[in-house]
Amino acid sequence: MEISAAGRLEVRITAADVGKRVSVRRLSSPGDGGSKFTDTVGVLTSWDDGVLVITQKNGAGVRIPESVLVAGKVVPAAPARRRGPAASYEELARVTARAWRPVESERLGAWELRAAAGFTRRANSVLPLGDPGLPLDDALDAVRRWYGARGLPAYVQTATGAEGSQEPLCAELERRGWEREVTAELWVGALAPVADRADAGGVVLSRRADEAWLARYQRKGVSEVALRVLGGGPSVWFATVPGEDAPAAIGRCVVDGRWAGFAAVEVDPLKRRSGLATTVMAALARQALDEGASAAWLQVEADNEGARALYAGMGFAAHHAYHHYRAPAPGSGCDSGSGSGAG
Repeated sequence: MEISAAGRLEVRITAADVGKRVSVRRLSSPGDGGSKFTDTVGVLTSWDDGVLVITQKNGAGVRIPESVLVAGKVVPAAPARRRGPAASYEELARVTARAWRPVESERLGAWELRAAAGFTRRANSVLPLGDPGLPLDDALDAVRRWYGARGLPAYVQTATGAEGSQEPLCAELERRGWEREVTAELWVGALAPVADRADAGGVVLSRRADEAWLARYQRKGVSEVALRVLGGGPSVWFATVPGEDAPAAIGRCVVDGRWAGFAAVEVDPLKRRSGLATTVMAALARQALDEGASAAWLQVEADNEGARALYAGMGFAAHHAYHHYRAPAPGSGCDSGSGSGAG
């Protein structure tokens, strides 16, 4: 918190700081034994009618009446990374998008509208990396029409918690009634330590997802469109540890320049905690190293404690959170905007 020369806490932010990363302290509950305070850090996404909205790293918006502010200041746009390869949000957004290629896409200014018959939200959502070329309300109307013509719900994928991420867009979507359905995190780490974690013997690598691999994959009834998405990407590899009726473990890796992206790492429930996930990732990491990659990324749900512990042990750390916002139902009364042209 900002402290004046006289030793007093001061509020050193104004409405002109909307869009900047801030740290504020507010009065939370005046009690008999004295006042209690709460600190909030995030991007100041609006300051209207005496109320601030701060969007935190996890995408949640916190509403704070200015009357309870005790102190506040602008802080650096993103905290310094302690480990893992340096990367901007935009670089990672483009790399991860290439790992889940849609079967159909269209540009709307700097936005990319993506569709793949509903297989994965990542391949069936808008990737908004810049200005859509229209006022936001008009752009969102175009998005709804595009997905509606394909019989799909309209989703916008956003990110928070990194320099250049999209806290203001999240706030605008929520203001218009778009609902955040999914939040996960993208983690990054060095690739070589993953390759060194285990003996990769017994892992079979293939360029295609065969019937055995698909038998272990959690998404059942995979369509031809899904197979195209799974097999799409600059250099895709599928790993299988053979089992009796189905593989004991599987994984997928997409090599893209310096990056290797891991996904679909799944283990037979009866054989978990036996090191098979690490073995699969080690085999894929060695293949990626051979192709010149040096850094790794993966996506993990916030409540998947087992996966988070595994990946943290491999040297991965969170880079940013990403979210999928779904359009409000037609006629809900929540899909008209405030007239802002933010995009």
